Amino acid sequence: MKEDKSAEELIKALRENSSPYLSEKLEISILSTKGVSHDHWQINKSNMILRLPKMSQWGMTPKEQLLYEKTAFQRAQASCHSPRVFDVLPISEALPRGGLIVEFIEGRPPKLPHDLGAIAKALSAIHFIPLPDQDKRHPLQFHRHPFSSTLSVIEEQASFLSSANINSKSLKIIFDELNWAKNSVNTYNKPNFYCLVGTDTHPGNFLIDDIGKAWFVDLEKMLYGVPHIDLAHATLAVSTGWDPDCSVKLTKEDIGEFYIEYLRLLEPNMANNIISALIPLRRLTWLRTITWFARWRSAWQIDNHPAVRDPIMTAHIANHIEDSFKLENIRDAQSEWLDGSLTKIILNQ
Repeated sequence: MKEDKSAEELIKALRENSSPYLSEKLEISILSTKGVSHDHWQINKSNMILRLPKMSQWGMTPKEQLLYEKTAFQRAQASCHSPRVFDVLPISEALPRGGLIVEFIEGRPPKLPHDLGAIAKALSAIHFIPLPDQDKRHPLQFHRHPFSSTLSVIEEQASFLSSANINSKSLKIIFDELNWAKNSVNTYNKPNFYCLVGTDTHPGNFLIDDIGKAWFVDLEKMLYGVPHIDLAHATLAVSTGWDPDCSVKLTKEDIGEFYIEYLRLLEPNMANNIISALIPLRRLTWLRTITWFARWRSAWQIDNHPAVRDPIMTAHIANHIEDSFKLENIRDAQSEWLDGSLTKIILNQ
């Protein structure tokens, strides 16, 4: 009944909108409320989805967020691995953060490790989109110094570590990793090239269509930076356990093969330019995610927060974050960059 009431209220709000993509005979059906920042509704059982922002993880105003996401969809479209955007619904009393009408991708959640190759192809297609001139990159962020830009995000999120109820041994390792990052800025802060990146590329943000093609469908955090973080976020355990529909723990062999598959798609010079920083930025991406978990647990895991809407997803997230903070899982993550085994797998391609 609650869903029906929400649908009726939303239809009433949509009928007040002049979008040519909204017909007189308007039916919507809920697709997903499990996302942190958006709900998704299918329109008239068509190839269109209503994407409704509920919050901005980057603290944008509703107007800023709508423009940002519209631009991200428009610029990623050239990859042929992301949905098209059809229209923007303006901010109103009924739609306080507005909305987007985007293409509905018919697909299933990835099956890992089987679909890692398809995800590698999707990411390479996004990364290969020609980089616009610097004065044409706005409003998307440009991480000219990607290591320090990511570290700034980490340091902001790290302010929640002390209130996130993390066991002391795990907390010490996280702070040790933070010190490593602070001491490594100058080493990894000068990339050889930039590209459009997805940023939030955990496997749950991909769909696999009936021919096995991967589509990246959640573009709210797209920016211009380096590909390393996308590759890491697609395969780190903190990421692959996030979505209950495709949750899995990958082996180092699985991860290494994913990196190898991606590198095979690059020109040799480009592959050689990025390979040395793959593992250090994987380490940084783990730190970015684990501190984001601290923020979730400390500031967002409350009943009235807009990020908490789907009770099943919320319970899964809470359990996944709890597991991610366990000492044995933190040490397992560290082994990917401390024992050199993953590097050996990638270099011996």
